[in-house]
Amino acid sequence: MSSARFETQRAALADVVAIPVTPFAEDGSVAEDTHRALLRRLLDGGIRTLTPNGNTGEFYALAPEERRLVTEAAVAEAGDRAEVLAGVGHDLPTAIAAARHARDLGARMVMVHQPVHPYVSAAGWVDYHRALADSVPELGVVPYLRNDRLPGARLAELADHCPNVIGVKYAVPDAARFAAFARDAGLDRFVWVAGLAEPYAPSYFSAGATGFTSGLVNVAPALPLTMREALRSGDHPAAMKVWERIRRFEELRAAHGSADNVAVVKEALAAIGLCRRDVRPPSRQLPEETRAEVAALVAGWPV
Repeated sequence: MSSARFETQRAALADVVAIPVTPFAEDGSVAEDTHRALLRRLLDGGIRTLTPNGNTGEFYALAPEERRLVTEAAVAEAGDRAEVLAGVGHDLPTAIAAARHARDLGARMVMVHQPVHPYVSAAGWVDYHRALADSVPELGVVPYLRNDRLPGARLAELADHCPNVIGVKYAVPDAARFAAFARDAGLDRFVWVAGLAEPYAPSYFSAGATGFTSGLVNVAPALPLTMREALRSGDHPAAMKVWERIRRFEELRAAHGSADNVAVVKEALAAIGLCRRDVRPPSRQLPEETRAEVAALVAGWPV
């Protein structure tokens, strides 16, 4: 299978890869109308790559039917305006079923969450992703890599068997390790997405990334798009101006092992009246003092 077949998908990864939130209604269910409105806001703001069922979408807190609902909404709203990179994971049969569901809806890529298992071997990681990629050869497949022990040669091995593995969402917080891993795997073979969002995007771009994920984009799409343009043009000082502007927001998301990662984003959305602040356990809503800080940050942004 020629990599040219996935040219559009590769271009979509070399961009701001938005991770939409999943808003909840007062009764705890997915707030479908609000969800659709938030997706349209992203698209109207210039976003061209959507990842339903990402971690900022509370993937692991959603029931199977809710994960399907979220994917269906993203594909329907995206239409021909954006590419959909549907998040899939859990046990292998569940991941394959979700990938095929996304394919049948019209999505053209899947992001494979890092396997959640206490015992992950490097060979087993390859086997998991190979089985999934082989099950949907029509789709571009993007492993979500959080394992700092996986050698780059293993990713190359996977792609040797599965040419539809076209990109990597790299989320190990170590720019030097990323630079080495990408070169061991094949720097030009994959689209490298900085999977730890804007805080790591400038350093990862300097080492070969061409796209980055964003949860901030739910709140202020203009900020990550401005960073994207600066990074594409090689204007590192301009990219760092955005970095400085969003630094505290992202520090709040990353604090305590990213305990409040989603809660901070939803609090910001609540502050501007776009959705409820509700998150599902094991996440929690922010304490009052942090809510006030988030609201103050957002008040100074172009939203």
